[in-house]
Amino acid sequence: MYAIIENGSKQYTVKVGDVVKFEKLNAEVGANVEFNVLLVSGENGIKVGQEVEGLKVVGKVLAHDKAKKIIIYKYKAKKGERRKHGHRQPFTAVEISEFVGL
Repeated sequence: MYAIIENGSKQYTVKVGDVVKFEKLNAEVGANVEFNVLLVSGENGIKVGQEVEGLKVVGKVLAHDKAKKIIIYKYKAKKGERRKHGHRQPFTAVEISEFVGL
């Protein structure tokens, strides 16, 4: 059984026990967070729309961290213009614990 959830205008496919990296959430480590369900697929087939209105996915916040650094390098030929810049995107690791309402 899996579900498609929405968070921050992005969609994620999750199952119970998965650890998913979301964009940084305002939640303490160890707190439970709920996500809206867009689609559920299970033994009874696929449910979507009004069939999943009351469903929630609950997860536990494991950690706040930063992703691996990516390097952005800009260069313009014959102008002497060079720029090297790095970025580490913050994320929140969440373990999916249960589907509520099934």
